[in-house]
Amino acid sequence: MGILSRASYVIRSKLNAVLNRAEDPNETLDYSYEQLRDELQDVKEGIADLTTQKKRLEIQKRRLEENVEKHNDQARQAMEQDREDLARKALEKKKQKMNQIEQLDSQIGQLQSQQDSLVEQKDQLQQRIEQFKTKKETMKARYEAAEASKRVNEAMTGAGDEMKDVGRAIERAEERTEKMEARSQAMDELQEEGVFEDALSDQDELERELDEIQSKGEVDAELDTLKAEMGKGEPVEEEAADSESSDTETTTDDLEAELAGGNGEGEVDVDTPDVADSEVESELEELKEDEQSS
Repeated sequence: MGILSRASYVIRSKLNAVLNRAEDPNETLDYSYEQLRDELQDVKEGIADLTTQKKRLEIQKRRLEENVEKHNDQARQAMEQDREDLARKALEKKKQKMNQIEQLDSQIGQLQSQQDSLVEQKDQLQQRIEQFKTKKETMKARYEAAEASKRVNEAMTGAGDEMKDVGRAIERAEERTEKMEARSQAMDELQEEGVFEDALSDQDELERELDEIQSKGEVDAELDTLKAEMGKGEPVEEEAADSESSDTETTTDDLEAELAGGNGEGEVDVDTPDVADSEVESELEELKEDEQSS
């Protein structure tokens, strides 16, 4: 096989494959049915033409038969008038017409045979068309049912092209959703670890920890102060406060006794050193303020 022959064969095979994929059985069956109907119409037209020709020959035959009778009468009349020559001519014309009639009979017989054959072919073709029409409708119904069943099965199994596209779309949506969820979780984790705060701040890790400790200490101190103001301190602290209050009261009494010039029994302690009045008064004021505050 030469190169051109192989190329021609490959091209024809490719075109045949393309046509097979593009062919719609319903359209093909309808087209074939129309072709058969056109062929039947051609046969009917052929029968009509043949019948017309036969009718024309039959008309010519009738005219010749009329001439035959006419020539026969002419021959009799000539013989009655003793005109044998005219009778001979009339009989010769009659013979010619008889020969033409025989030829027409032969042609008419042939046309009739052709007409009968065409009518038989037409009947067979018409019967074939009716059978083809029934089979065509059956095949179309089977094809449509098979196509519907195929679409349903493809939809159920996801094997069709459209369902494949839908499946890929769902997969892409799932992948994108999972990616967004993973990124969101990663951002939350980084936020909890303080990665973004470090990235936005000029402080290093040591400074950040020191600030946290300082802030915590300030909060603890403020909390202790609040507890003390609301009387929600520890029991030990309350006992210490009572002891301090008692000592403060004792010191205040002693100082007042010293100011009175005695040691509590109406006598002056000679061993007590002299203290400036301003300093004593200042100390008394501080003790009183402490007592009032406690």
